[in-house]
Amino acid sequence: MICDSHFHVFGPAERYAYAGGLRYKPPHAPLSEYLKEAEKLRIERYVFVQPSAYGRDNACMLDAMREVGPAKCRGIVDIDENVSDAELERLHAAGARGVRVNVNPIKPPEPGFASSILPRIFRLDSRCVERGWMLDFLTPGWLTRELFPIFEKLRCEYSIAHMGMFLARDPLARDFVEFVKASPKCWVKLTGVYRISTAPGFADAAPLARALIAARPDRLIWGSDYPHLSFGHVHTQELFELL
Repeated sequence: MICDSHFHVFGPAERYAYAGGLRYKPPHAPLSEYLKEAEKLRIERYVFVQPSAYGRDNACMLDAMREVGPAKCRGIVDIDENVSDAELERLHAAGARGVRVNVNPIKPPEPGFASSILPRIFRLDSRCVERGWMLDFLTPGWLTRELFPIFEKLRCEYSIAHMGMFLARDPLARDFVEFVKASPKCWVKLTGVYRISTAPGFADAAPLARALIAARPDRLIWGSDYPHLSFGHVHTQELFELL
């Protein structure tokens, strides 16, 4: 019953069109290749996450979810906050249970940016809570910190990917641990450690991971972040052993 709570799949480019403004080169990472990796680790349940390369066209992920079957998987989609109720019902029937709020994790600090995304966040919150869905945030560390007061106002449960995207030695990471400790609706993904670490074996990220584990072991979920976009040298088994 091991579950991978955060990974992506990519289909043939001629079948699934990419969105504009790509921030990475989409890899060849079909469902079949992911399942080979998952089988080695005895992963039997899956939470697909919509990758930014496809924008708000969730077709590739939904097709993969259909192939796996509803008994074993769920999905986090990316949608317009004002999408029709009919579309939400279609996605729910397909296994979607949350919406991604995805901001480029290497985006530099920008005054006022947090305010610009609040209408989307609150609108999605109101629509997700009606269906028992959650919000899934991927934001650079500085933005994660700015959103603390907003997170506290959310009615639905939410997850924060890649341990908040704080660089391992960032003093703000301590604030994040304290926030998580006091936030009953917040789930943290122990994912993408290679995105916040600069040390061999990710040693510099260990104190943050262990502090989160000590603070809220009941609110932590693991994900492979397969296929490790922009970090092709990382292997899923290595990350599983690290956990």
